[in-house]
Amino acid sequence: MESGHVTTPFGRRPMTLGMLASQAAAREIEPGQSIDKWKLYRALCEAKPLLGITDRALAILNALLSFYPKGELSEENGLVVFPSNAQLSLRAHGMAEQTIRRHLATLIEAGLLIRKDSPNGKRYARKEQGGEIREAFGFSLAPLLVRAEEIERLAAEVVAERLHLQRIRERLTLCRRDVAKLIEMALEEGAAGDWSRIHLHFRDVVERLPRSPSAEQAAVALDELELLREEITNQLEMQVKTQNHSGNAQHYERHIQNSNPQSITELEPASEMKQGATADDRSAGRAEPPIRIQKDEEKNGRVPATSSANAALKSFPLGLVLQACPEIAAYGPQGSVGTWRELMAAAVVVRSMLGVSPSAYEQACEIMGPENAATVMACVLERAGHINSAGGYLRDLTRRAEKGEFAIGPMLMALARSNSPIRGKTG
Repeated sequence: MESGHVTTPFGRRPMTLGMLASQAAAREIEPGQSIDKWKLYRALCEAKPLLGITDRALAILNALLSFYPKGELSEENGLVVFPSNAQLSLRAHGMAEQTIRRHLATLIEAGLLIRKDSPNGKRYARKEQGGEIREAFGFSLAPLLVRAEEIERLAAEVVAERLHLQRIRERLTLCRRDVAKLIEMALEEGAAGDWSRIHLHFRDVVERLPRSPSAEQAAVALDELELLREEITNQLEMQVKTQNHSGNAQHYERHIQNSNPQSITELEPASEMKQGATADDRSAGRAEPPIRIQKDEEKNGRVPATSSANAALKSFPLGLVLQACPEIAAYGPQGSVGTWRELMAAAVVVRSMLGVSPSAYEQACEIMGPENAATVMACVLERAGHINSAGGYLRDLTRRAEKGEFAIGPMLMALARSNSPIRGKTG
């Protein structure tokens, strides 16, 4: 500062210990110390979360720096600027003077400015005969010069924290994708395991994340998902080794080639059940791959080749169907649905209510299978307001399923996402 004594604010503004400390620090400027004012301003913009200042306060500081005549702040060039509030308003894009005063007070409280008020509170400068400024009254930028190293260090901390968060979120996104695709693959290939429990755990971890997680929150979720990924990988690799040792590699390859190509990467809970297995087989996890069953039966002449579309469709977990289509539950035998039998009974009620003919529903059951037909009716009920003719829509889906052109997965997953209680998560 130009003077070595304490200066107090004009009028009713009180003097504080913080102001006294700022003025004392400003007298400790080292001889010859200087810094580029715009470089320092950029550091201030980065460090603002740690300094407790807002964007609008920074806009006022930017305007004040624009009144400083030199490119570098230094004591030799003077450190006091003295624009009026009207001039500040022009350079702050028309900010109201009352708002300017409020943000100036914020900058002073943050220890980035010092008031050097004149006897009458006006801002001006007294000049020598040669035009050089002898004394100025306004705002001293000395704290910026004194705290330059601190501000740059704080800015570096903020940048490092932001990069750390970015890296964690990238790893979280990759790990989340890995887990989802591994579960999808396990369901598609009919791998043994409690995939419903694993997927529910996966969804629980993801849905606990807020929309904009902190580095700590993202790191906790990442740790959980990495452990889950390792568990899934180990379980699948053990099954692959077991199949290789048992001499079933050829059957395993044939099963991969016949798998449903439809992708359901954005999985919702639970495991798949294959069409063509009995209820007891499904509950015990012993369902034979439907396509293989179908081909064996065709070879032996027990079923017509035209029914192969039935085997190509797979049934989805009942929990997923009810999550995607919650309205069907109200039409169950006791006003709820807890089993496939109850879902199929509810589908018959919905079929009649929506005006679908018995023949159209019977044909859907023959082509798709009764579980898939009931699932489709539940989907039709969810979208009833957007479908002009439920019967015509069901017949069209049945024809497409017979040709192998229709998959229930995408329709079911779209409804599951739209009915999910938590949407738009980050990670």
